[in-house]
This record gives sequence, C-alpha cells and structure tokens, in this order.
Amino acid sequence: MVEKSDRAPLLDWEEVPPAEKPVPTPEQEKDVKGPSPANNRALGCTAPGIGWSTSPGGPGSFTSAVSSIDTSLSSRSTVPTPAEWDAQCLDKDDHTPAPGQGEVPHDIMVKWEEKDPIVAVFVVTFDTRSGNMLEWCLPGDMNLEGVEFKAMASGSHRVSSDFIYFRKGGYFGLACFANMVVESVVERGARMKSVGILSTSYTLLYRYMSFLEHQVRLQLKTPGQYSPLEAFFEDKRSVLPPDGENVVTACPGSAWGAAINHCMHPEMKITHPAGCMSQFIQFFGEQIMVLWKLALLRRRILIFSPPPVGVVCYRVYCCCCLANVSIPGVGVAVPEFRPFFYVNVADIDTLDTELSYVACTTEKIFEEKRDLYDVYVDNQNVRTTRESLKPLLRLNTADREKYRRLTEQRQMLLYSQEENGDCVSSEEDHFILFFLEQNNRIFQTLSEVAGSPEPILTQESVRAMGLDPHGDRLFLLHLLETYGYDSLLVTDHPCCS
Repeated sequence: MVEKSDRAPLLDWEEVPPAEKPVPTPEQEKDVKGPSPANNRALGCTAPGIGWSTSPGGPGSFTSAVSSIDTSLSSRSTVPTPAEWDAQCLDKDDHTPAPGQGEVPHDIMVKWEEKDPIVAVFVVTFDTRSGNMLEWCLPGDMNLEGVEFKAMASGSHRVSSDFIYFRKGGYFGLACFANMVVESVVERGARMKSVGILSTSYTLLYRYMSFLEHQVRLQLKTPGQYSPLEAFFEDKRSVLPPDGENVVTACPGSAWGAAINHCMHPEMKITHPAGCMSQFIQFFGEQIMVLWKLALLRRRILIFSPPPVGVVCYRVYCCCCLANVSIPGVGVAVPEFRPFFYVNVADIDTLDTELSYVACTTEKIFEEKRDLYDVYVDNQNVRTTRESLKPLLRLNTADREKYRRLTEQRQMLLYSQEENGDCVSSEEDHFILFFLEQNNRIFQTLSEVAGSPEPILTQESVRAMGLDPHGDRLFLLHLLETYGYDSLLVTDHPCCS
C-alpha cells in the first residue's frame, strides 16, 4: 500500500511572492527605536560555506545579507570575499555592538535579507536494472557522486511522495521524491524520480519545496523536460570559487559577535501549520528531556524511521534546537552539534569521523553499527549501548517538572492565540526559548560557581540550574567534563551522591 507523506504545500518558486514592506530610507531607519517581535525573528548564524553555527551556543544559519550590502552586490555573479564582507560590515560604526553587549541593535537586524545560494540542481531516477541513477544536473562539472542515494531514500518505493533534507560534503540539499504508476513492463509498473537542489545552507531550502514537487511530477509525466530547471538554476545560481570552499554566506563573526549570540537557532520554515516543534513534543513526550540532555552533551544521535523521511528530518532539526546556548564563550571548544539530516550506508565513513551529530536514516543496518552512534532512536524508543549514558535515559523529578512547565506554557500560548488572535508568538519560538533559557541558566550558574572562592557545586547550586541533585548527578559530571569545567568540584553531600 502506498502512503502519502504528511505535509502541506508551500509557495512555488514561480508564484508571485507575498507583498513585502518597502525598504526604509536611512532617515527612517534612524527613527526606529527597537525591534518588533512579530517581524524580526532572526535567522541563525552560519559558518562560511557549510550552514552550521559558528556561535558558541549551537547550530544555526545566518543565511541573510545586509540590505545595503545586497544593493551593491545585486549585479554581481560571484560571492564576495571575506575581506569584502569585513569592509562592508564595518562600514558603519553604529552597526558594531559594544563588547559583551547581548542585544543586537534594530538597525542591524532589519537590514538582513534572505539569500538563495543555490549551487546545483539535479534529477535522480530509479532504473530497474541499475538502481538509483543521476539522470541530469547543473552545473555539469560538479561532483554529485552519491547524491542519487541521498535524494531517493532506501524504501521510498513504499510511498507515493516524500521530501528529504540531506548533507552532501560541505553543502545541504533538499529533494522531492514522487512515485507514479505506469503501464510499462520495462519500468515494472512504477516510475520513480527525485528533483533536488544543493545550497550552502539548509535554512532557505524550504522556499523551493513547492517548485521541486511540481518539477518532479513534471519529470514523471514528461521525462527529459529540463527547461524549467535550467531557468531556475540560471536565476538562483551562486557562483563558487574554483575549489568550492570558503563560500561566504554571512558577515564574519568578528563584526557580528553580538548578532551571532542573538541568533541562536537554525531557522527552518516548516510546512505544517502548527509547526514541527508541536509534532516533536507530541511524538516524544517526556522523552524530549532525555534527548535534551544528550544534545547538550553533544552526543552522536541517530534516528531511525521507515519512509516517509521528510518529517523525520524535522526531528533532526528539533534536536539541534535543544542544545542552544547564547552565553558568549560557552562551548567554544566543544564539538558542534551538526545536523546531517538523512544518511545512508554511503555516509558510514563520514559518520565514523564525527564527534557530534544528529541524523536520521531509513536503513536498519545502522542499528548494528554501534561504533557510529552514541544514541539510537527507534520510534519513541531512545536507547544506548554506552554504559555511562544508560542512567541518563531515566527521567527524574526535575525532568518531569520541566516537561510539565513546557506543556503548560504551550497550552497557555495556544489559548492566547485562539482567544486573543495572538499572531506574534509562535510555538517554535516558545520551544526554542524554553530550552535556551534552561541551558543559559545551567551555564550561568556554572560560571558563577567557577568564579567563586569555593568552586563547589552544592545542592542549592544544582537546584538553581533546574536540575535534580540526585537524578542529575551523572549528567552534571558529564557536562563538566564535556565543557571543560575542570576546576569545579561536586560536593559529596548525601543529596548529590
């Protein structure tokens, strides 16, 4: 039986975009006093060329550009160099936040505009004799080896359509898959294709979901019609340096330290009206607190699920949001919690070298590759073969209290939206900020204790972090080791033993 993946349509690339506010004049910008919480949700911050965070706190994508910079670059065909970014970002002194300043001036935030760094477009097909094959791509000289297995997940023949986020080298991709019944002996009654794109960041790929869905249906009905894809690539392409490395998609952190700390999470617009965060909470329930601890410890998390895989890619994103920290300097020496999204057997060698990641797969063979992951998530079942991590899978009193507060606040938000027509607050913001505040609370307390004359964590300081002195002792020890709080001691008081 063929199933259909759970998603709603998005705007098509060729459709008329929604009306945007006119760009304010410099005089108008000076009159702006502060940011509007409704319209200035910052995107994350992106490390040049790869799409994950350079911020101390966690993954993100600042895949936007200053509008004044965008004007000067609109006619260019090449990506600006880091030196050019530095020159333009530092052009105005009032754009540089004061050292240690946590808030980002509004005139910075309103200037960022989304960019579309599309570096490749391709079509993948299933051949009854050869299996998955790369049918067509632009540019023709780009190395897309293996993309045919990423854009068409193992087991996709069981569903009529799906979408897949994945990582290919230093790029991120989105592909839309479709399966159509045909009266063909050669094709064994089914024609399967995927149409996808690659970008330097995953945060804006959602824009082209509807376009890719339309194109894959077109490829199924009239194979070989690549003109719309050629036109799309010509319009959206991003010209890369010869080696394809060091692609600058954001202003360097030297000028945007406060902005990076302000933009903690990787923004991914989602296709579900209620948001993937809501589904994430409902799917895992209290187990979210277990995933939160493992994410904060930067463990390797692998999520297994049969197709459709699109909704599972959103769970990868949600897991990344659990580990955000906005306190400057925290986690600088800690491995980044990288979103790999969909992975298959071709990624085994890559995952073997990773210290920290979260990914999903449809291939059950990964369960046997225990050296590749620390935590294996099968449906709502979170398990590990690491003896040191097994105690962390048990919920304690503090975990249940945090989950109660999370769901209670979520219900209040939903009530406010229904009764008062509150369109400002969103479940996504609420979810991200809940864990951000919890994480900041932990590391703020650790920093204060570490700077005190007696750097000892007591029952009171542990509770000040929102943790259970009994049940979270092992988690706390792991945390101190992971983040390098070597000078801190945990009291031997019975409450913490």
